[in-house]
Amino acid sequence: MTVHEPQASRGTGGPPIDVQSWRRHRLLEAGFPGALADTVASDSRFDLHALLLLVDRGCPPDLAVRIVAPSPREMAP
Repeated sequence: MTVHEPQASRGTGGPPIDVQSWRRHRLLEAGFPGALADTVASDSRFDLHALLLLVDRGCPPDLAVRIVAPSPREMAP
């Protein structure tokens, strides 16, 4: 996926432009380990807001992912 950055944000250290990078960035800021953040960020079936809300309330990231994980029906091809 090619990401075209607006001229004003190049090299400024601002937030990522593409959605997957933005999701990963938010998860890392919330304390998710890198590998878990990568997995969750790349799967749009995870509700990022629900995950962050659980973690904000004290739920460990790995448990929050298990709680919010897509149902088996959603995972079937």
